[in-house]
Amino acid sequence: MDPVAVQTVARVACDNVERVIVGKRREVQLVLVALLCQGHVLLEDVPGVGKTVLAKAIARTVGCSFKRIQFTPDLLPSDVTGVSVFNQRSATFEYRPGPVVAQMVLADEINRATPKTQSALLEAMEEAQVTVDGVTHPLPRPFVVLATENPIEYEGTFPLPEAQLDRFLVRLSMGYPGRANELEMLDRQHRSHPLDALSQAVRLEDLVSAQEAIREVHVAPAVREYIVSLVEATRNHDDVYLGASPRGSLALYNTTRAWAALNGRDYVIPDDVKTLAEPTLAHRVIVSPAARMKNVDSRTVVHDLLRAVPVPGAVPAADSQPVPAGRGSWMTRRVGS
Repeated sequence: MDPVAVQTVARVACDNVERVIVGKRREVQLVLVALLCQGHVLLEDVPGVGKTVLAKAIARTVGCSFKRIQFTPDLLPSDVTGVSVFNQRSATFEYRPGPVVAQMVLADEINRATPKTQSALLEAMEEAQVTVDGVTHPLPRPFVVLATENPIEYEGTFPLPEAQLDRFLVRLSMGYPGRANELEMLDRQHRSHPLDALSQAVRLEDLVSAQEAIREVHVAPAVREYIVSLVEATRNHDDVYLGASPRGSLALYNTTRAWAALNGRDYVIPDDVKTLAEPTLAHRVIVSPAARMKNVDSRTVVHDLLRAVPVPGAVPAADSQPVPAGRGSWMTRRVGS
């Protein structure tokens, strides 16, 4: 499958999801990027903006098996991973899978569970497997966790540890719809919810082919250096207590390839890196207490670094001209060079 075919698959999927989610094309595309990279998504926003509906719509669109886990303070790790039950007939223990055994798992209000229960997802998110009573059970492929949390309400919640935040490929917010989009939403739900009539639009085989296709997207050495420079800069920023890990570099590298394919290109440009930097890096950056007192957050730090870190291949506009189309067409060259 070439990038144009990947773009077609993504467009069909986005159009189908937008039958339910109105006016959130970019957010839907970012979730598809994570799906193409076989990564996990953290949807962080206030209640009622469509986080859960988006997760269900994506699952129905691509035909994945879907299960939901409602995280509460009394939820146990075994309620997530499953348990071993003794079978009296065979005199053996049998594994009863938990709700995490599905291709797409919605972890609703993930920060309402205790850290012990949250940690039950660590192995599943990183290695696509769960271990129960010393026996390891592989999870179906593709395996994607879509977690939701409310960043405003802190009563009865447990902040996600850095190790778990680092396992999410992207973090995004839905945001409120515009006035016109909200009016359209009222019209669509006048008689019934459009999610009830949503059907599969993309074959699972096509999704797997698209996942393999993005691995062939070219990333020039200069763009790779740009990615690493951005991630390194998060570790040296004055307002940062803990910068992004090497997993952040891999996340930015993989998501830019998927974003390029979504735009019909077989090569990555620096603008792809700028587009994906905040969704992939901000939640991995821990701001220092002194910076938080000045209302500095991790998103602000990433945007500052995007302005500060030099873009590869950039030269003054008066001395440059476009390079012919093809791989590396994002670069500029000096006249006469």
